[in-house]
Amino acid sequence: MNQFARQTFFRRNPLSGHSLVQILIYVNLGLFTLQVLHGTVLGLQMRAIFSPPSSLLLHWGGQFWPLVVQQDQWWRCITYAYTHAGLIHIAFNMLVLYQVGPMIEGEIGWPRLFTLYTLCALVATFAGYFWHPMSPVVGASGSIFGLIGFSVSYYHRMGGALAIHHRNFMLQWAIMAFVFGLVVGADNAAHLGGLLSGAVFGWLVPTNVFAQRRTEKYFRFIGWVCVAVTALSVVAIPLSWL
Repeated sequence: MNQFARQTFFRRNPLSGHSLVQILIYVNLGLFTLQVLHGTVLGLQMRAIFSPPSSLLLHWGGQFWPLVVQQDQWWRCITYAYTHAGLIHIAFNMLVLYQVGPMIEGEIGWPRLFTLYTLCALVATFAGYFWHPMSPVVGASGSIFGLIGFSVSYYHRMGGALAIHHRNFMLQWAIMAFVFGLVVGADNAAHLGGLLSGAVFGWLVPTNVFAQRRTEKYFRFIGWVCVAVTALSVVAIPLSWL
């Protein structure tokens, strides 16, 4: 790890002034806590924390395409990205989000960041549909790979020594995350879908501040639409139990 990467990884508070990343982490941790409490009530004990069964994951919003297609549970295409299969799973995803999210939010603002985060979650789950439609899927890694893919293309286009440092740091995270995915048997189809869609987004977003300002109101509208759809999707989790 180079000097820039070490400084970035060990900086004291990368969330300072970046509220969207904080909210994303809180929502993920909050849903995971409720899921663990539910699993504990069901008598799963430590399994609720480290290896929850698929039934519990689906109960808390995991993606399963037969439920989406046959029972119109469209909201799972969003909520799966906030559901995690154990402590190690959520810890790794939140660590990566904690490291790469604030940097991107500082560059493009929360509306573009949340648009990117939501778009990559959708592309990632559709990639999974074509690769393994009958497998339950959970986790924020599709969106997080989208952030990494965005950063690689965005900072590459920006140029300059600091931007290239940022790009290389993100490439390191991409390699580590792919290796981790192979080790634990994660959904690398979703990872690839998120990575590629994020890279395309990063190639299209202007790197010039003035050019970004011209589209600010449109992305603010899209960002709030993503917030509304995500909120409705999360609310749909307990409503589906009725």
